[in-house]
Amino acid sequence: MKIKTRKVGIGFITGRKSFRDVLTTYMKCWGSHVLAVNESIELSLFVAYDLDYNNTKRSDYTNINIELREMLKEIHFISRTSIQTDVRFLMKKGVLTKNESVILFERGYAGKRNAILYTAIKQNMDTLLFLDDDEYPLAVQKENDIESWTGQQVLRTHLKYIDDTYITNGYHCGYISSIPNMAFNDIMTENDFRKFIEAISNDIINWENIKAIMVNGSIKYADADIIASPAVDVALSVGTKFITGSNLCINLRSPNQTKPFYNPPGARGEDTFLSTCIADRRVLRVPCYTFHDGFSLYATMLKGVLPQKLHHVSMNTKKIETRFYNTCVGWVRYKPLLLYITQRNRYTELIEEMRAKLKETLPKLCSYFDDPRYMQLSNELDKYDREVKKHYAAFTLSQSAWSNLMDYTI
Repeated sequence: MKIKTRKVGIGFITGRKSFRDVLTTYMKCWGSHVLAVNESIELSLFVAYDLDYNNTKRSDYTNINIELREMLKEIHFISRTSIQTDVRFLMKKGVLTKNESVILFERGYAGKRNAILYTAIKQNMDTLLFLDDDEYPLAVQKENDIESWTGQQVLRTHLKYIDDTYITNGYHCGYISSIPNMAFNDIMTENDFRKFIEAISNDIINWENIKAIMVNGSIKYADADIIASPAVDVALSVGTKFITGSNLCINLRSPNQTKPFYNPPGARGEDTFLSTCIADRRVLRVPCYTFHDGFSLYATMLKGVLPQKLHHVSMNTKKIETRFYNTCVGWVRYKPLLLYITQRNRYTELIEEMRAKLKETLPKLCSYFDDPRYMQLSNELDKYDREVKKHYAAFTLSQSAWSNLMDYTI
């Protein structure tokens, strides 16, 4: 009996010239360990690219060498223009309104993820694996102050488990946090910084996790026991099954059961908001890591040059300080909606707690970094608090609009 071919989509959101090197690394890994021994898998590539992020041009993404192209059944490049063409068609057919199309496809990372998800469903993919262009299929471990590296079978691990669940999500190591190690002092103590992190973080990105990573110089090491263990169910936490946006696989065999990504305007958190929609779904954490090169320190790893010792990252450059500040802005912007969705009965109380902690700690951050911008975080909180009901309406509209889109598409 002929085995049914599994149609697997690989999704990248990218704005970096290094994208093709990342793709090459993954494809060569899969070619030797997955595709070479399994003729029943067809891989297709879905790339949503942003030319403005790093002043790139289309050919930085589309010039994929012939060896890789021969390993792929289809390649779909998704630009702002191409998704607008789809949107105009869907509006003309009465499937989406203008407002719905903006919410689904024209808003930050969520819009790009939805464009990939929608295109993959249109192309009848069975499975879609999201990967980031700054994450590599490697795990770094540390024992007795010695760091060691292990290649990770990302695709094979997800395919092993995805048929029996809605989402599989792997682990991350390396520079997973944009908060580098900091030297506390009388201007800002560790307790001050803890209060600040408690104000802007969520149940997964919390002080205990962040402090442990900071102590390691902003590095999270892989756990050998996890790599050797089977997948585990993701637990429900405050009505949410927390996932990350990459090393993330979605089962598309029932497209009408899929959910869209969403983020408030100017914010991130599209993976977190999807997490709030899957409380009734089975979600598995699967035993494979990707190494996050969050500070763009190790592009040479894509050429096979593995560092003997990872650099600790400290708050010692304007680039790192700016990255940290932008992360704080993003967290403040999406936390009101997260609280409104998951803890509405305590929303006012929790927002006031957040506001009080920011009032206490922001002047200290301004002094510590010699940067008055941190006071703007209070204004950001006030704005996103005022607009939380508007953002919640858009969030719920994204769900119904996606449902209508799926009814039309399939």
